[in-house]
Amino acid sequence: MNLSSDQLILWQYGFIHLNETIITTWLLMLAMTVGAMLVTRKLATDEKISRWQGALEIIVIGIKQQIEEVGLANPEKYLGFLGTLFLFVATASICTVIPGYVPPTGSLSTTAALALCVFVAVPLFGIEQQGLSGYLKSYLEPTLLMLPFNIISELSRTLALAVRLFGNMMSGTMIIAILLTITPFLFPLVMTLLGLLTGMVQAYIFSILATVYIAAAMQVRAPEPVANLKTNPQPQTPNPKDAPHG
Repeated sequence: MNLSSDQLILWQYGFIHLNETIITTWLLMLAMTVGAMLVTRKLATDEKISRWQGALEIIVIGIKQQIEEVGLANPEKYLGFLGTLFLFVATASICTVIPGYVPPTGSLSTTAALALCVFVAVPLFGIEQQGLSGYLKSYLEPTLLMLPFNIISELSRTLALAVRLFGNMMSGTMIIAILLTITPFLFPLVMTLLGLLTGMVQAYIFSILATVYIAAAMQVRAPEPVANLKTNPQPQTPNPKDAPHG
């Protein structure tokens, strides 16, 4: 039994090889690209739209609402990146209903690549919002002593993203494979449905965590209020006209 789809080599020439993870990843991206082209080729703006366009609009609106709830303004700016992450992981989970299909997200190499995408996107969005100097200053907050801890935090959360997604997706695949050898009828079907639900949850969690990391990098320090030079303002001189008449 293969613990990962990386172990199944489909083609090799010298040190160059194509394993099952690479093939399924590119086939999945090709299917998503063709599907997006078919859905968006005849978009309508009136009340009569296709079912596929309606489903696509529901997904886009839902992702935009989640981005706004996390705290990112102008969600259209991040929709392409975060939406693609969610749809890739979700589609990889949906395809598990295909017999013999092993999701590429069950491989540590794929989940590491997804986590690296988040690792690169976070500083890029942060630098775009705050500038290079402003973003680098965030590593020194609140004191200079926090610099190594902030760097370790950047690296550890990237590793956590990769391992979290890999562990959850791979465990479901392994459980289905084990039950298939023991009871090849009822339990694999139930576990497939459970794995499909787990995959959708993991797609949501992965995209939300990426949104939270980007939102943290986009935070801009508010300007401190200017201190009043007159700490003890002089009392106003009363107007003689306002004095009571005896």
